[in-house]
Amino acid sequence: MSTSKNVNMRWVLLGVMLAMLLSMLDNMVVSTAMPTIVGDLGGLGHISWVVTAYTLVTAVTTPVWGKLGDLFGRKPTYLASIAVFVVGSALCGAAQSMTELIAFRAVQGVGAGGIGAGAFALIGALVPPRERGRYQGMTASVMAIGTIGGPLLGGFVTGHLDWRWAFYVNLPLGLVALLWLALTLRLPARRIHAKIDWAGIGLLTVSVTAIVLAATWAGTTYAWGSWQILALGAAAAGGLTAFVAVQRRVREPLLPLSVFTNHRNVPLAMALILVAGVVMFGAGLYLPLFQQTVQGASATNSGLLMLPMMVPVVIVSTVAGKVMSATGRYRIFPILGTLFLTAGLGLLATMGTGTSQLLTGLYMVLVGIGLGFTLQMSGTIAQNSVTLRDMGAAMSSVNLFRTLGGSLGVAVFGSLFTRAVQHAPSGGPEAAHLQAVTTGTGHIFLAAAALCALAFLAALLVVEVPLKKAGPPAPAVDAAANAPVSTVG
Repeated sequence: MSTSKNVNMRWVLLGVMLAMLLSMLDNMVVSTAMPTIVGDLGGLGHISWVVTAYTLVTAVTTPVWGKLGDLFGRKPTYLASIAVFVVGSALCGAAQSMTELIAFRAVQGVGAGGIGAGAFALIGALVPPRERGRYQGMTASVMAIGTIGGPLLGGFVTGHLDWRWAFYVNLPLGLVALLWLALTLRLPARRIHAKIDWAGIGLLTVSVTAIVLAATWAGTTYAWGSWQILALGAAAAGGLTAFVAVQRRVREPLLPLSVFTNHRNVPLAMALILVAGVVMFGAGLYLPLFQQTVQGASATNSGLLMLPMMVPVVIVSTVAGKVMSATGRYRIFPILGTLFLTAGLGLLATMGTGTSQLLTGLYMVLVGIGLGFTLQMSGTIAQNSVTLRDMGAAMSSVNLFRTLGGSLGVAVFGSLFTRAVQHAPSGGPEAAHLQAVTTGTGHIFLAAAALCALAFLAALLVVEVPLKKAGPPAPAVDAAANAPVSTVG
């Protein structure tokens, strides 16, 4: 790839990454601002729905956006998702009640689903797998900025501006991303006359909604064995069964089963992505809790507490990507990644009330190295195992599994943590509290380490398929259509 093309591609991808950063920053900024929002709007009893509405709609709409991109072109669908997100942000900033805010957060979630599905599909369409490692550091950097910068930006907005700016800040960034991509992104435009798989959309919506709600409520709002959680589990199982049956018979399925069955690397990559989602959400939630509660770290700089984990993610992703581009080899990286994750999480599980922040930081470095080897490489494995025609479906599946992994991880970890707090040892209130937090986080990281050990076995089964040096041209039209393909600016 020539230097000029390299530079031009980085400028195009920078616009894609800016949109990704929007959706990543949003949740963390809003979480930091929530106490102020509740103080203004009231509705403390509904506070969890501000996050749940966004996460749920994001998960439900992710595969829909991915399929729309496959059918009608990735550029228009990506621009549309950014526009929806910007509109949702403006509405959230203008909300006058908690009910309105929850509804408008759902609108934001629709846009976020398209941004998450479209970003990686665009990277897959623009950059052949053999060259993708050159740009892997950009994606890792966006993740790090979102994780670290979100709480810092949220703290600044809460302390110096009105809480509504937690949403209004998205408007200039979103408009810049829209204009940037409208001017720089060049992709073949498809005019395909195909029926939308409404039955598949409906069944997947029911299934994902049941899974996310069960993950959100189990162990907190309702007991794991309650009829509500069991009913949600039954709805999820029944919905998924019916969904698979529909996908087998419709002409243009929402998630083509061939994506998962044509090559064993795809389901293995999805398993790795799910585990990475569990670790990212779990570590991001409970590591700062341990550091603030047990080690006395300042909550004001909560974003900086994640630096020992996120900096290695960026560095390792960048280096591994360059090695992959130079050699065409990638199988070793998820193997190393899951080993580092297992070791780092296992060591975090040994922390006690006397563990120093320095030692915790060193353990976090191991986790960061593991995520750097695993997170982006798993997406590359999935992309390299499907045709360009199904890239949107494959990458929306990656994002769906990452979201579900985070939701399920938070639910299970929350249950483990709650149980530890309920069985706190007797003694002084402060000592008992510190011990309960220590025990709870220890159980969480031990469970995560065991899950990563299983992911290591999955990584061993990955087959090294030669990375494509150039993406195959996507079919111009659907089999039932005769419309031509044109190039849009």
